[in-house]
Amino acid sequence: MTEYIVLFTWDDEASVWVAENDDIPIALESPSLDTLMERVKLAAPELLELNDKNHGGFFFTTNLTNKHEQE
Repeated sequence: MTEYIVLFTWDDEASVWVAENDDIPIALESPSLDTLMERVKLAAPELLELNDKNHGGFFFTTNLTNKHEQE
């Protein structure tokens, strides 16, 4: 089973949450964290399938950060 860590970052300038993972690959945004998490849950499995990366199952781990904390 493969683990994918999706990074959820708050972008103050755009006032949105951004979800990113280069391995899936996925990049989505939403002003609501709950909405964004739901979007990731729906989109990620489909993207993994389209990119032929759905072998033997997978699960997601989230990592929440603030864009200003990274700078």
